[in-house]
Amino acid sequence: MGLQNAKPSVKGANIVMLGLDSAGKSTLLYKFRYKDVFITMPTIGFNVDMIEAGKDFTLTFWDVGGQKKMREFWSNFLEDAGGLLYVVDSSDKRRLEESRKEFELILKNESIKNVPVVVLANKQDLPGALNAEEITRKLKMKKYCSDRNWYVQPCRATTGEGLAEALQRVATFARQYKKSKETFITLKE
Repeated sequence: MGLQNAKPSVKGANIVMLGLDSAGKSTLLYKFRYKDVFITMPTIGFNVDMIEAGKDFTLTFWDVGGQKKMREFWSNFLEDAGGLLYVVDSSDKRRLEESRKEFELILKNESIKNVPVVVLANKQDLPGALNAEEITRKLKMKKYCSDRNWYVQPCRATTGEGLAEALQRVATFARQYKKSKETFITLKE
């Protein structure tokens, strides 16, 4: 999107929510929005929701299905992203490696070079859930995200614990990223 047709009144950013199926993306999105727990179905395709994050700043969340057949479409959503929200099921040790591989693939995508990343370490209430530090290590955050702002937020989609902080972090990162991009564009002109 060129800057000339961007409406100056409402600033905002597209936040892409990715993660394996059953990581809790849709539940988290509902919880951000309604502070309620919904019984969600596996997302075939994607959900979109806009959430006000402070005055004049709207985050548009793109929650994209995480089943294997959906993952090949993930890259289509990365264009024009102002932030990536990557959701992992902290208790599912069996699938963490698969999750890490997918995460690594996303971060290699040119469209999201330097785009800030917030990882939601979901399902902290389940037995054996890895904490934020362990998730940071497992996903090799320091290695893959050295070129961008990143943060790992422990949370529980069912109770909403950690979500206000996550939303705050995403909004802050998205704002900073937008500013740095606009400055860069101005410098280029």
